[in-house]
Amino acid sequence: MRRPRWKDNDGQVTIEFLGMTPLIILTLVLMWQFVLLGYTYTLAGNAADEAVRAATAADPGARQGACQQAGLDKLPGAWSGTVECNTAGGYVTADVHLEVPVLFPGSIGFPFTVDGHAGAVEEEKD
Repeated sequence: MRRPRWKDNDGQVTIEFLGMTPLIILTLVLMWQFVLLGYTYTLAGNAADEAVRAATAADPGARQGACQQAGLDKLPGAWSGTVECNTAGGYVTADVHLEVPVLFPGSIGFPFTVDGHAGAVEEEKD
């Protein structure tokens, strides 16, 4: 005795999985983008720390160049940004602004930047 064809559930799981596939892919893409955003925050903070460390150790005349070079030196090639260094009252600050890539490092970036800030006391020169 055969069951009626309309009560047969063969292939139901396949159809449900195909329906969920776009949602699964979208979730993975969003998670990857958040990983890139977090990594960019980490890079910006580290670049600011490196920049201010180099600036405090450099002579006042060479401070800006040393700060910018150290801030951009350790960034992976896919990340681009700017470094600004200031000295006021014996305190050196470095601000790093990095673009967040969209899905792939080295691709187009979001229209906003991630900022890193660091400061240190100016070292005395003997």
